[in-house]
Amino acid sequence: MSTFDIAKPHEYDHRHADVSSGWLRATVFGAMDGLVSNVGLIAGIAAAGAAPWMVAVTGVSGLIAGAISMALGEFTSVRTANEQLDKEVRTEREAHHRNPEGEQAELAALFGRLGMDDPTAERAASQVHANSEQAVRVHLSHELGLSPEEKPSPWVAGISSFLAFGVGAVIPILPFIFGFGNIWWGLAFGGVGLLIAGGLAARVTRRSWFIGAGRQLLFGGIAVAATYTIGMALGVSSIG
Repeated sequence: MSTFDIAKPHEYDHRHADVSSGWLRATVFGAMDGLVSNVGLIAGIAAAGAAPWMVAVTGVSGLIAGAISMALGEFTSVRTANEQLDKEVRTEREAHHRNPEGEQAELAALFGRLGMDDPTAERAASQVHANSEQAVRVHLSHELGLSPEEKPSPWVAGISSFLAFGVGAVIPILPFIFGFGNIWWGLAFGGVGLLIAGGLAARVTRRSWFIGAGRQLLFGGIAVAATYTIGMALGVSSIG
């Protein structure tokens, strides 16, 4: 039986999640940020004495502004990272054109550090360098840990972040939108949202649901305590 006839482990033994598309980080970050930001925001202005309708207006404004800001930030950061990767590809390709023998020797030395003996490392490097583009990809992978084929989409990251932030941010202001809101209802909704978001994020990464949920509730609680304290210190009896 040849090596190519052996069953591929990714077809029956295990599978990897898609970690390069950009949606997972943007979604988790956006949802968490939306929840923590708006829970803290409504806690601060409610503690300052704002009427429920004012809390609702402020919360919706925070949702819209935050979702747009998160989307633009994610889009820009991912696109910048991709452009930096493209620059590294060009740099490596130019180095191969200038000094192919030196690059091949560098790769052979790298293979040697991975455990190959010198003849094997030299043959492997020679075979890789038979295809210049493949050689560029191998050098980038081993030298910088980069893969030109696995660039996340800035559009996916931006849209995922926008939607996730909006979903997270709307949860703590739902009681105010539907007319039964006070600060305690808002905090209760926000706390449940933090628990669910933290638990789901932990589930995706196969971590403890309780640890993930509790950690996110703790982080949100710190933000609420800070903004509530500031709101109480700066509180007003009426907002004209």
